[in-house]
Amino acid sequence: MATLIIGNKNYSSWSLRPWLLLKEMGIEFDEIMLQLDSEEFQQRIGDYSPARRVPVLRHNDHVIWDSLAIAEYLNDAFPEKQLWPKEVKARILARAVTCEMHSGFSALRQSMPMNCRATKRKVDMYDNLQSDIDRIITIWTKCRESYAQRGPWLFGQFSIADAMYAPVVFRFVTYQVKLPEVAQKYLDFVLSRPAMQEWKQAASYEKEVLEQEEVGI
Repeated sequence: MATLIIGNKNYSSWSLRPWLLLKEMGIEFDEIMLQLDSEEFQQRIGDYSPARRVPVLRHNDHVIWDSLAIAEYLNDAFPEKQLWPKEVKARILARAVTCEMHSGFSALRQSMPMNCRATKRKVDMYDNLQSDIDRIITIWTKCRESYAQRGPWLFGQFSIADAMYAPVVFRFVTYQVKLPEVAQKYLDFVLSRPAMQEWKQAASYEKEVLEQEEVGI
C-alpha cells in the first residue's frame, strides 16, 4: 500500500498533483495530511521527508519527494498505466509542458495561489500575470486541438501533464479567468472528474486559514 503525505487540500497545489495521479490511476493509497505552516508540520514532516516538504510518497520501501519525481516514479512502478503518451511526438511535448509548469509561471503562483474554497476573487491583472495565463491557454489549446480525437485530456488519454496543470483549473475558477472555448471545455472536463470534486469537497471542510494564501477581493 502506498502512502501519500500531503498538505492542506485547500492550498497545497503541489500535493494535488500526485494525489490526482494516484486517483486517476486507480491505485489505492493511504493519505496523511499535515497542516501547512503549523507546529505539527514542523514536528512531523522530518519523519516522512528529508526535504521537509510535501508531497511525499512512500511505496515499497521507497521515499519519493517532489511532485514531478513522484509522477516519474509512478510511471516507472506502474508502466501499464501509461502516464506519458505512447507516441514519441506527443510524449516529447507532454514532458516539455509538464516541466514548464513545474519550473515556471511564477507570476501565476504568486498572484493566484490555489484556494479551492474561495470564489469570485479578483486580482490586479499585471503584464507578467497575463502572460502566464496566455501561455497556459496556448498550451491547452494546442494540445486539445492536436489530440482531441484521442480523448478529452490534454493528449487524449490522462497523463502526467494533466495532473501538473490540475491546480491551474482551480486557480482559474477561483479568480474568474475568462477562457476561449477550447480551453474552457478542457477546464470544465477536468473540474467534472470525480477525483477533482472529491478534492474540492474535502478542501471545503478544512477550517485552517493561511492568510498569505488568501489573495484577492
